Amino acid sequence: MGKTAYKYFIVDAFAERLFKGNQAGVCLLDDWLDSDVMQSIAAENSLAETAFVARRENHYDIKWFTPEVEVDLCGHATLASAYVVSTFVDKGADTIRFESMSGTLNVSRSGDLFELDFPQRMPKVVEIAEQMGKAIGAPVLEAHLSRDLILLVESEKVVREIEPNFEIMKKMTEYFGIVATAKGEDADFVSRYFTPGAGVPEDSVTGSAHSTLIPFWAQRLDKNEMVAKQLSRRGGTLYCKNCGDRVKIAGRAVLYLQGEIFV
Repeated sequence: MGKTAYKYFIVDAFAERLFKGNQAGVCLLDDWLDSDVMQSIAAENSLAETAFVARRENHYDIKWFTPEVEVDLCGHATLASAYVVSTFVDKGADTIRFESMSGTLNVSRSGDLFELDFPQRMPKVVEIAEQMGKAIGAPVLEAHLSRDLILLVESEKVVREIEPNFEIMKKMTEYFGIVATAKGEDADFVSRYFTPGAGVPEDSVTGSAHSTLIPFWAQRLDKNEMVAKQLSRRGGTLYCKNCGDRVKIAGRAVLYLQGEIFV
């Protein structure tokens, strides 16, 4: 039986230029492949996230996979998918609607800026455990939990200098991701994001984590519009708005690869 060709792209999301931000694979489908096939494609290409996008009559369905698991929400791969749709599929579209495991996600395009409309996930205070500080190798001032564990540390310098202990993190299976965050020096707040249990030891720029970080910092800074930076090796900038039960997360995208995969 012959193989089928699917259009496939790699996009650097939340990036001002190539080789910055977070890489995402985007695979365009007419209909869903089996979940194990999509998981295998994500593992084969070994990017932090691969988005699978299927066109419907008036919207697009979207699913996201790390190299090891399907996830319920991914920001950078949604931004990358909106870039691909508005550039190569529905050319010039300034509003794109995705239906996902996390509900309806609208993306608005203004020039080269893509703004994601995501659910807000305000975290709740939890008790600081000894393993939290050991996991990030730094003192933890506060701990908060939604999908991800949010660890507040003293400064941007501390965030930058974290040397994570991935062996400890892998044992902290009650959290999907672990975020270290602090008030920023030339941004409102900064963060780093770790998910070794999902096959991504440190994610470059994590839109979904900002569903939690935005309301967390909006409350602390008493402001609803903020600029955030993720201090990974590649780095990325996110333009953030706190909007009640929703958040808006904007950034730019740069195309790295366009081609086909054969499955």
